[in-house]
Amino acid sequence: MEFSQDDDRNNLSLSKFEDMLKTNHVLFFDSSEFETIIIHYLESGKISLAKKAIKLGLEQHPTSTALKLFKVETLIVEDKLDAAEALLNELYEIEPTNSEIYIQKASIFSRKDKNEEAIKSLLFALKVCDNEKDMVDIYALIGMEYLFLDQFENARSYFMKCLEANIHDYSAMYNIIYCFEHMEQNREAITFLNNYLNKNPYCEIGWHQLGIQYVAIKDYKKALTAFDFAIISDDTFIGAYLEKGKILEKQGFYKKAIENYEITLALDDPTSFALLRIGRCYEKLEQDDLAIQYYHKAIHEDPLLDKGWIAITKFHLKNQNYPKGLYYINKAINIDSNNVSYWKLYAEINHKLNFLEEAERGYKKTLELGNYELQTWLTRADILTTLGEFDSALNILNQALEFYTETPEIEFRLCGLYFLLGKKEEADFHLKNALKHNPEYISILKKLFPKVYTNSHIKNIIKIFKTTSD
Repeated sequence: MEFSQDDDRNNLSLSKFEDMLKTNHVLFFDSSEFETIIIHYLESGKISLAKKAIKLGLEQHPTSTALKLFKVETLIVEDKLDAAEALLNELYEIEPTNSEIYIQKASIFSRKDKNEEAIKSLLFALKVCDNEKDMVDIYALIGMEYLFLDQFENARSYFMKCLEANIHDYSAMYNIIYCFEHMEQNREAITFLNNYLNKNPYCEIGWHQLGIQYVAIKDYKKALTAFDFAIISDDTFIGAYLEKGKILEKQGFYKKAIENYEITLALDDPTSFALLRIGRCYEKLEQDDLAIQYYHKAIHEDPLLDKGWIAITKFHLKNQNYPKGLYYINKAINIDSNNVSYWKLYAEINHKLNFLEEAERGYKKTLELGNYELQTWLTRADILTTLGEFDSALNILNQALEFYTETPEIEFRLCGLYFLLGKKEEADFHLKNALKHNPEYISILKKLFPKVYTNSHIKNIIKIFKTTSD
């Protein structure tokens, strides 16, 4: 790689500036040197050093508009918008046709969620801008503001301008596809990408995106072809191998899927995703030893991978090895105690093992974490009923009724519990509600509350209902 004289000069300026910071001797730099130094620090995210360079630069070149604009940029980053706006107003009086002033004004509007005002400012910046590269940057900024407004058609048109100016602007391409997807225009995205690939046929990113669009419309044959072309364009493109693997796995070609996933492991450091998918494929092939081996590799690679822990747990449940399943779900909960899927599995396994107190604890935690599925409420209530905690079961079912009104599965249970607690009026009320909503669920009462079901009073209500409904 050859370095230009400009690179050497820039590196020299930077070294000179950093050497100066280590001493108390202030050196002189021309304004362009300061601009280079500031850009370097801003791009590196070293805001404090950029601010030092701006401060010293303005002391040596107090009339430099470029340095003042850098100061505006740092003020915006620090959310000092009023100060930034005041300085921009000063600069506007001096250079009203400087496009960067309008760009920074747009940045302030955007920070204040005034996206339409930001767009107006950027459109004016376009009018006064005479640099093609800067114009493309402005197109991208306008596109982003339209995205913030969910105006995807307008956003896409500006990102298109970016791509027309630079066919290798992949950021613009991704944003264009993002717009198509949000408008649910997968077929239009396919047309766009095919046209793009006619101009740039060896663009692996374009082929990869085309494949993803074909997957979205479930045309897996064309998707596979697109991913193959992405691999032809770049045989180290991991994303294409992963997508191929996912399609082949979906189609039941597990061995071929494994081959593609394994290529990704050879190309780069192993990913927990690929290891997990290989494990699933081996499980489908009934090669359990290899399946569990890859599941273990997946959680070793990423202990926070919930799908890995769930896969191992469910693997043992499938083989009815409940103690081992409980062992792994407990390990998962120790890593992430707020994962609702873990607690649901924990509850189910303990229920299978007839550890009712622990199962109830698991369902309780599942509900606390926001899993309000009807079956979760019902199962917890049934466990409490089995444990003889009728009041607690009633409380749970009444909470469930707030989410699932007119639900006979809840109403029949409430009838049984109220009757056992001697509250016959409430029991009658819920029994009549349950029969009105769906009498076929009477089996719940018969199974869970046999003594209630055979009670003459209850039998009489059921008999009256049948007579009147006939």
